[in-house]
Amino acid sequence: MDAEKRKVIVREIDHWRRSKLLPEHYCDFLLNLYVDEATPKPASLMGISATSVTNSNWKIWLVIMAVIAALALSALNFNSFGMPMQIGISALFVIICYAFAYRQYNKAPVVSYLLCGVSSIALLLLGLYLMDIYDVHSSFSYIGYLAFCSVVWLFNGLIGRMAIFQICGWMGLVGTYGWLLLHKFENPGWFSLEISWIPVSIVLIWIAWLAHHTNKQAASVLLLVGGIVWFAPEAMTFLADVDMSSRVIQLSFTGKLVSAGVALFLLRKKWVEWVM
Repeated sequence: MDAEKRKVIVREIDHWRRSKLLPEHYCDFLLNLYVDEATPKPASLMGISATSVTNSNWKIWLVIMAVIAALALSALNFNSFGMPMQIGISALFVIICYAFAYRQYNKAPVVSYLLCGVSSIALLLLGLYLMDIYDVHSSFSYIGYLAFCSVVWLFNGLIGRMAIFQICGWMGLVGTYGWLLLHKFENPGWFSLEISWIPVSIVLIWIAWLAHHTNKQAASVLLLVGGIVWFAPEAMTFLADVDMSSRVIQLSFTGKLVSAGVALFLLRKKWVEWVM
């Protein structure tokens, strides 16, 4: 088959992809059959082909410009709105970003991750900004909102199978738990910190073992977070005045590091199955 016919077929397959006349994986299979070095694949950027841009309808451009204008005007006049309006605009922006992220997940994973990141950061920063302008200075409010954001990130990561958001969600919840411990214990001792964190680490690793049959990615994240929490008591000594000497902290960290290394080595055939 000559190069000209190949180009025609490739353009037609690209049209099928854009029109969704065939599933995405079928189009990829057909492109692999007809594309060679002399017939390059259609140019695209983050899942959007050059042909779809050049042949796009003016109505699409009008809608895009209207959306950009609405976002810009909302941002410029954000402080002049009332609190319900500000909360509504913020929530709508976050929901729209998440919705587009899930819609683009199969076609353009990079765009999906980018939109999820934008919406997750916006969820946190917009909430903190609103609490600041309305003089909400209670530390419990900030920690509670962080916990809420962490749950949203975790849920988003589990639904979309995005490990980075699962890690952010779990670490946010772990940070919330750590803050509550510091708030409860003014000068915690070695035993108090260990008994507060080690069971949490064991529970997370146990949940990872339960989850590895159905979701290896979630199991990997839980195993990682459980390992981090294992060393959380020693990490908390950098954040608060603790009733223990530096020698005890060093010995505790060394002992836990050695025990973790030995456990990982002896059980390597088990935990490798969880994550791979």
